[in-house]
Amino acid sequence: MHIDHFKEHFQTIIDQRQGAKITYCLFDVLFGSLCAVIAGAKGWFDIREYICGHHDWFKRNKLFLNGIPADDTIARIISTIEPEQFHKCFVNWMSSVHTLTEGQVIAIDGKTLRGSYNREDRTSTIHMISAYASSNKVILGQLKTEEKSNEITAIPELIKMLDIKGALVTIDAMACQTKIAKAIVEQGGDYLLAVKSNQGKLRQAIETAFSSQRANVADEFSIEQGHGRVESRQCYVFDSSKLEGDFSRWKGLKSIVMVENFRLEKGKSAELEYRYYISSKELNAEQAAGAVREHWGIESMHWVLD
Repeated sequence: MHIDHFKEHFQTIIDQRQGAKITYCLFDVLFGSLCAVIAGAKGWFDIREYICGHHDWFKRNKLFLNGIPADDTIARIISTIEPEQFHKCFVNWMSSVHTLTEGQVIAIDGKTLRGSYNREDRTSTIHMISAYASSNKVILGQLKTEEKSNEITAIPELIKMLDIKGALVTIDAMACQTKIAKAIVEQGGDYLLAVKSNQGKLRQAIETAFSSQRANVADEFSIEQGHGRVESRQCYVFDSSKLEGDFSRWKGLKSIVMVENFRLEKGKSAELEYRYYISSKELNAEQAAGAVREHWGIESMHWVLD
């Protein structure tokens, strides 16, 4: 990560402090905080400790020449930044350093941040929508919503901020909405959306299309064993023309997917579950199974987001 490249994308952030009272440069604090967070810092004290430990390096690069601010000062300086302005800079920066490959999976999911509820004034919890590049394991962008139910309106806004051309965007069932599918396609991407009971007619039509496949061996399947558990997954893909009914409102719909998941755990009853998906991309069973697995990568990142 080159300092000048970072500065190029964040130089538009306005320093709202009074000029006569500025001791520490905003860019120094911002860049130092970023380096510390990448290195594993979890709070303002950790950030200051990191900068102290690497002060010689920062000074060689003409940063923190006036010393290192206290952790409370770092917090105050960062808190003066306008969040929306910072977010735009961050998205542009991530787009410039992240190489998007054809067919790459971008997983979008929501997460209520642990510990964000304020009991004293009963402030609502913070709910974040994140776009996660599965291959590179980086967050491309985020938006805050007031409630989980607002994901449906927030996701199209997040999609508009991202460069998803050629990517496969995966989202869970809550966001299986025609407006979201349309937004993804119009941005040059493809969608893979989980389908549950919130789309009753579509779900029923997909179940009917795959009814004859439930007892067959799939083209793509995997078996996992360990810790007293055996789990197998089988994946089936059909062309959307197999659907009975008119589903033209789903922009660009080309494929329907069924994943059969069997789980046997020691001391528990066997479980058999079917999951269904729709996609605007012509997928084979291997591609569909891989994309479904990659989507769960963002689930494993929730503790980091907290």
